Amino acid sequence: MKKISTLLFLFLTISIANGQTIYSKTFGSIKNKPVIFLHGGPGNSSVYFEATTAQKLADKGFYVIIYDRRGEGRSKDENAKMNFNEYFEDLNDLYSKYGLTKATLIGFSFGGLVTAQFAEKYPKKVKSVVLVSALVSQQESYNTILRTTKAIYEKNGDNANLQDLALIEKMDKNSLEYRTACFKHATLNGYFKLKNPNPEAKEIYAGYATDPLITKYVKNEQSVPTFWKNEPLKNLDVSGSLKKISSQKIPVFAIYGRQDGIFCEEQMAELRKIIGKDHLKYIDNSSHTLFIDQQAVFLSSVENWIK
Repeated sequence: MKKISTLLFLFLTISIANGQTIYSKTFGSIKNKPVIFLHGGPGNSSVYFEATTAQKLADKGFYVIIYDRRGEGRSKDENAKMNFNEYFEDLNDLYSKYGLTKATLIGFSFGGLVTAQFAEKYPKKVKSVVLVSALVSQQESYNTILRTTKAIYEKNGDNANLQDLALIEKMDKNSLEYRTACFKHATLNGYFKLKNPNPEAKEIYAGYATDPLITKYVKNEQSVPTFWKNEPLKNLDVSGSLKKISSQKIPVFAIYGRQDGIFCEEQMAELRKIIGKDHLKYIDNSSHTLFIDQQAVFLSSVENWIK
């Protein structure tokens, strides 16, 4: 058992933000540098990071805070708007709850869009930003999915799926149907799942079946349509936000996997121009859930960047 003097602790807290229930949880000592993890989505949860990685990051000497956005994961709320303004309100309330003045934000996947905009809006509250498999230009990711899946279907002579892609190209690019169709083909071709994970990642994934946090988690399937209904910014590019916060001397770091099919070399090159070539890692044998696929690299990278 770890000594009390280490001041490492873990507690579950259900907080009230704007009259609504927000699930959050901390790992590590409050005396350490605060780090807030922003999960993907819309409609997902911090549960996978919580179950696999949060404590390990805290063991590196950080005060790690995870939470589920309002209406998502464990933060159940039938009246949640699930738009960016609400996301910002809840994140500000999290700062107040834990007495934070500044924190490092880790934006995973869709959480990167929230992170970049929050850092631009509230720069004095952000010590640094770490993007993990984070969306920057949604349209560029859609373009990557359509271009690469088309090459696969042409190689395989898959005329049915080629015809489907042709129909997708004609859709309104701001529509939920377009987004859903693009990600359908990404999933169909295994873009979010690593084919040959390393032994450490295999062990973590195997634990999904028995971890009570994960087995009890229920995704809110209404989150995406609710977001599309209430949020005017449907197809976002936060490159401008990242440029602005970088110019304000807020360090931005990024780590992506080479097997993550929704990104490509060209997108990484553009991101390097914005945040600095030494601030981005593009690593092999990792897909979208990088903090599991290459957990050791993720942990050491965050430690070196922000400690």
